[in-house]
Amino acid sequence: MILNQRPPDVTPPAHDRVYRALRSRIMQGAIPPGEALTLRGIGKSYGVSMTPAREAVRRLVAEGALTLSSSGRISTPELSNERIEELAALRALIEVELASRALPRAHMALIERLQTINSTVAEAVAHRDAVSYIRTNLEFHRTLYLRAQAPAMLAMAETVWLQMGPTMRALYGRLRRKEPPQYHRLIIAALRAGDEPGLRLAVRSDVTQGLRMLAS
Repeated sequence: MILNQRPPDVTPPAHDRVYRALRSRIMQGAIPPGEALTLRGIGKSYGVSMTPAREAVRRLVAEGALTLSSSGRISTPELSNERIEELAALRALIEVELASRALPRAHMALIERLQTINSTVAEAVAHRDAVSYIRTNLEFHRTLYLRAQAPAMLAMAETVWLQMGPTMRALYGRLRRKEPPQYHRLIIAALRAGDEPGLRLAVRSDVTQGLRMLAS
């Protein structure tokens, strides 16, 4: 056995660190739709040179989280009504299936965890904190969908969430929500009862209702 051996360097590359941090901010609605970004500004925010910033932006453009114009302008997407409808339909397809697959593994500890998260969602609503609301709302869904044990499907759902982040911020401002989503309570009740049709309906309603209001 070799003593005093240094552990391997597990520090992520600079571009990966910037990518993950910026990805989280976009997904959680911390950046409004149509917001212009610059490589210099990104680099300054995360303490890196322009090269890691450029690589992070390249990855986010590929995922649809950022747009890059022919002139080189970087911005968060401003989605058309047609695109919002398309993403709402994708959420309904993917997330309903994830919830259905999670149902057989929905033990009491999961239900209690979802109730706790939903209380945090309610606090964010009460404080009119859009970013906290979006973050905790997505945490509610991700916690449930992890029980589906379908990582490829969950990755697809997260890509949709990423593209929707800035638009969800705009939607929150328009709705001026004062109460937590009613469908979360229905999701929890359906899980508790083992009611698959009720769960599928509650999830579908939850992930599409607000988006379709935005597109109307």
